[in-house]
Amino acid sequence: MSRNVAESMVEVLEEAGALHCYGIPGDTLNHFTDALSRSSISFVHMRHEEAGAFAAGAEALLADRLTLCAGSCGPGSLHFINGIWESNRNRAPVLLIASQIARDQLGFEFPQEVDFRTVYGAGTVFCEEIRTPEQAVRMTAMAAQAAVSRRGVAVLIVPADVFAAKEAKKSAHRAHYARPVVTPNAAELKAMAEILNAGHRITIFGGSGCEDAHDQIVRLADALKAPVARTSRAKDFLEHNNPFDVGMTGMIGAEGGMHAVSSCDTLLLLGCDFAWAQYYPDKAKIIQLDLDPVHLGRRHPIDLGVAGDVGATLDALLPLVSPRTDRTFLDASLEVAHEAQAKLDERAVPGKIGTIHPQYLAATVARHAAPDAIFTADGGSPMVWILRHVPSTGRNRTLTSLSHGTMANAMPQALGAQKAFPERQVISFSGDGGIAMLLGDLLTTIQEKLPIKVVVFNNSSLNFVELEQKVEGLLDHYTNLVNPDFSQVASSIGLWSRRVENPDDLDGTVQEFLAVQGPALLDVVTNEFELVMPPDIHAGEVVGMSLYAAKGMLSGRAKEVVKMLGGALRG
Repeated sequence: MSRNVAESMVEVLEEAGALHCYGIPGDTLNHFTDALSRSSISFVHMRHEEAGAFAAGAEALLADRLTLCAGSCGPGSLHFINGIWESNRNRAPVLLIASQIARDQLGFEFPQEVDFRTVYGAGTVFCEEIRTPEQAVRMTAMAAQAAVSRRGVAVLIVPADVFAAKEAKKSAHRAHYARPVVTPNAAELKAMAEILNAGHRITIFGGSGCEDAHDQIVRLADALKAPVARTSRAKDFLEHNNPFDVGMTGMIGAEGGMHAVSSCDTLLLLGCDFAWAQYYPDKAKIIQLDLDPVHLGRRHPIDLGVAGDVGATLDALLPLVSPRTDRTFLDASLEVAHEAQAKLDERAVPGKIGTIHPQYLAATVARHAAPDAIFTADGGSPMVWILRHVPSTGRNRTLTSLSHGTMANAMPQALGAQKAFPERQVISFSGDGGIAMLLGDLLTTIQEKLPIKVVVFNNSSLNFVELEQKVEGLLDHYTNLVNPDFSQVASSIGLWSRRVENPDDLDGTVQEFLAVQGPALLDVVTNEFELVMPPDIHAGEVVGMSLYAAKGMLSGRAKEVVKMLGGALRG
């Protein structure tokens, strides 16, 4: 008995390593979901497709395997778009099956017809339509292969009648995953060593490309007596067990990382595509190592660019490096970093009655979390608190929207992380704006039995947007949020939930919250005037905040201005 195309596609996806498919069923997808029901791939029924793309991206990135999304024609597959952009920018191997209306109706503005190639072509690594049943297996294999090999999202557009068509002849096409190890050539390695050996104040600046190179970077830092700064995406890979770590640079970094990068005479960029050119040194020799040669020199001028895997390249480079004993620059950088961390820790304290510092909330959850917990955080201030106040253990993971900068990613990404790692503790740091945006998928925690722990940082505002407005010298507008008691909302859905307003109640409630066996939500009222302080204050920002303060005083908001400025002085 011949199979239909949907069944053949599912077989290819099973062999390609997919375990889960996130989405919402619909008419043009029916043959595909029917085939999934008889396969080893589980369909994860979401309440919003955008949340499904976030969840799939988290699983794909953290588990390092192909993960699927699938949607019905028109609005169904369009709803994935923001989560697909997030996943692609995170370099997560996701495959979206975007079902389409039947082929004989295409081009006639039939209801729910959408040109998905135009929509998804710009933000993915592969986007093709299966035009005939004979193409289906081959195209499916190529899409899976592209997602994994190019590290991004592949989109397959499949008309409903192609899914239903019978397979005329069994195809032997399957996805193949090659994992080459790339190193620079001998001349390039020699050039790298010559620049490093000639340097005096050397800083290593690592990015997400350092994922599997922790030990090599520590050995190189020891040989060069070099501080190791890092991007926010490198936190999980370089912060733990690293006596040379000086932290992040950039707007949400700290003085340690900024000092090490800005004061060096030689900067070694490792798997780092840090976008903000103003945080690079003005007068330093810069070497950049990246697996993708296209990234070399695109953020800031460099003196030497080489392509390769970080770990393998450093293994080849280390014998060429002249070890040194002078720790003057290293020790100065470490001292700045330790002082900067002490300043951050000063804010991670309970606060006065009725005022819970968000830093204290983040640090309290981190202190009681499992050593291998997975943390997700919404874009905005929760992202900052997770990066600054959740220490890396070498076993835990943090996931935030750093490249795409979206709202509402944390809770859906926690769902995907929990599906990928059912035995691990998964904690979402959700802003009140973020949790409200995709609130419906709290229902997925019950339907799919996913015991995620959701912490709501409830300051009744779009806090980061408000800060951006004030820094520009503007009064804050339209950032206030009239929120419900999120704990009551969660309780009505079926989650364990509590609301905390007093800092004295937080520690014990957090312990109780994390011990719950099923899904749980903790709604914590945090200080609405807390500021995210950058490691350096520019003149323009001072002028902007001064202008905001003056406008606030003149418009009858003096009390608010005083509280905000008090928070800035303490921070």
